[in-house]
Amino acid sequence: MDIIVNEELKAYIDPLTQDEHDALERSLLAEGCRDALVLWGNVLIDGHNRYGICSKHGIPFNTVQNTRFQSMDDVHLWMIEQHLGRRSVSDFQRGVLALRKRAIVEARHRVEQEQLRRESEGEAALAAAEAGGDADSPPWEPAPKLSKADLAREAKLSASQVTLIEKISAHAAQEVIEAVKAGAISLSAAAEVASLPAEEQRAAAQGGKSELKDAAKRVRESRRKPKPAKEFEFQDDDSAAATTDTAAVHPEVEALRQRVASLTAENQALRMELDALRARSVPTELGEHADA
Repeated sequence: MDIIVNEELKAYIDPLTQDEHDALERSLLAEGCRDALVLWGNVLIDGHNRYGICSKHGIPFNTVQNTRFQSMDDVHLWMIEQHLGRRSVSDFQRGVLALRKRAIVEARHRVEQEQLRRESEGEAALAAAEAGGDADSPPWEPAPKLSKADLAREAKLSASQVTLIEKISAHAAQEVIEAVKAGAISLSAAAEVASLPAEEQRAAAQGGKSELKDAAKRVRESRRKPKPAKEFEFQDDDSAAATTDTAAVHPEVEALRQRVASLTAENQALRMELDALRARSVPTELGEHADA
């Protein structure tokens, strides 16, 4: 059988890194190809890396047919399910695959609903013609969407991670996406960088891991709101004039300041009286010591 390699299917899942490919090659050379390649007719569906290595070194392999596929969407969904079940797939790849699955499922559901709508409209029109009147169009439900929780469960991720991956996939430059895949930047930092213009994203990615982190930090800092001034902060004479407008807007603040100033003055007066009493008592005590 002549096996056909569909380049679109081969590229549908992210390729192995060079280290991963080398490890697979060593394993196949040492142990042979134990897992069968999956075909749909003559088209190779699963096992592209094994097929390439086996063909290169003349390693025997087996094939198995999957007869359940009815369309390329079926093939894509099957490939997604297979890779979501593998531990070697990164979090970002899991999120991307889950989002692809949602797009396929929702598109397929819309097509099915449209077919049902047309069939129902045809039946309704026929019934109306036979009855000599018009029939009301039935209400149509919108195509259901997979929730973030559903996607997270599919990909073994949190809902917040799915949100980040969705933002990165939609807005990040390819250079930033490659950095995420390589582990040079976290999902949260990549989502921050993805909010920048494409040219700034590329420049940050070219600067490497450190520049990407700095870019993400700049985005976060630009979104922070300045902290409000403390209303009850005591001020010295030089800064008191600057609070005149604030006091006018907040009279209760000014009233509190005046109360504090009054209590401070009373406290100072009491200290002065106490110092005076202590001063008057000193001569008496000295006289008593002299008589003794």
